[in-house]
Amino acid sequence: MSNKWIMSSLVLLMAAGKASAQNDLIAASQAGASPLYFQPGAGTPLVTPGTFYNAQECTPRNGLPAFFKKAAAGKPLLVGFIGGSITQGNWGYRPQTLRYLQAMFPAADIKALNAGVSGTGTDLGASRVREQLLQHGPDLVFVEFAVNGAYAPGMEGIIRQVIKSGAEVCLIYTITGPQTKIYVAGQVPENIQGLEKVAAHYGVPSIHLGMEAAALEQQGRLLWKGEAGDTVGHILFSRDGVHPLTAGGNVYAAAIARGLEKMRKQAESVAGVKNASARRGATNRALPTPLFPDNWESAGMYAPRSIATFGGRWEQVTLPQFAPWFPEIEKAAAPGASCTFRFTGSGFGIFDVGGPEAGQITITVNGKTMQVQPPLVQGTQVYRLVEGDSMPVNRFNSYCNNRYRGQHQFFTLPEGKYTVTIRLSSQKADKAAILGPNQQEDIRQHPEKYNQGVLYLGRILVRGTPVFNGKQ
Repeated sequence: MSNKWIMSSLVLLMAAGKASAQNDLIAASQAGASPLYFQPGAGTPLVTPGTFYNAQECTPRNGLPAFFKKAAAGKPLLVGFIGGSITQGNWGYRPQTLRYLQAMFPAADIKALNAGVSGTGTDLGASRVREQLLQHGPDLVFVEFAVNGAYAPGMEGIIRQVIKSGAEVCLIYTITGPQTKIYVAGQVPENIQGLEKVAAHYGVPSIHLGMEAAALEQQGRLLWKGEAGDTVGHILFSRDGVHPLTAGGNVYAAAIARGLEKMRKQAESVAGVKNASARRGATNRALPTPLFPDNWESAGMYAPRSIATFGGRWEQVTLPQFAPWFPEIEKAAAPGASCTFRFTGSGFGIFDVGGPEAGQITITVNGKTMQVQPPLVQGTQVYRLVEGDSMPVNRFNSYCNNRYRGQHQFFTLPEGKYTVTIRLSSQKADKAAILGPNQQEDIRQHPEKYNQGVLYLGRILVRGTPVFNGKQ
């Protein structure tokens, strides 16, 4: 397991292709962290904008004038990509987009950051955008979360943080297979409509990546979901209906290429115009009043030792395949081990590593035991806490079968000051039942792995202001 993170996502894709089950492909895409800095691989195709046209595909709004001005001058540029598994994977759209930008501005030294974390949405995205992207000073950030809950308050938090950092931002909307029919009918998926309201409020550009794919599918020239042999006479977009293969990623990237060309023409048209300074985009504008009073602008994630004190037996470990996210991980394997932290705000959570030995935790807030209620919003990992008899929170799930993956859970509270203690529980979940009848082989062969209760704590999440070393 120690060298898996070095393996390219292409290898993971090839491995996934040997099995037809959707879970196999998802498992491959969630195997671990990806290196933060990346360049297009030697086999990355150079997409072209093509001839597809839909006036609604890209809405430039304020555009990306600062980015294009800097690129045209041949200055160094840093581009960030944040999203879920479609962003994290090496076939979804990301390397093709970077290669297109590099070809678009050959005199500029353009580098890029991959902040994709599969299986996660804007709640975790808002918590990690500062550490994983903004601290590196990107000029432009592409945000992809439409198929991962499309949680608009989280998206607003991401946008506000990016704008405050001085970077420009562009929203890109990926889709699932059934949504192609919505585009063909001339409409926009409901989840994307919510994100568009946020984009319009901040004047940031957005691009619908699925419009051309929907049109090609209607024409019989694209198969959205199929197997490797189903390619005669058409493009095979994906095997699972969500995660693009290389050809599907090329279709997505071509939409971004068209959007970039549209925005570049807009930027060139206002260059030298008297009121151009008013068109320089979000980076030079005061932030408007938030659409959502409970948006996630204040969200962040923190190395546990920077804000927490620890009780019981803990050890710092390194899991190389997660090093790009967690250089060091706090591991608790003995029941009763605890970590305690304080903050002022409206919620907290953990970003941890799941695996066969993952255990359960209990939570106390201001000295009171808590129970976890169902998610507040479908498609998020945002749960409500209520006072009551302590009930363990399980960190093992069906994705933890014979592999390790980044995962998170967030707990919301009324605005206030809090002291939180997370403790490793002695209770054990019925892991065989969680895995179900189709995932029993490994637990039968290696019961000792599963007969443990371990917490691999990578980051503590806070929506608000944590206490650092006794000071806020």
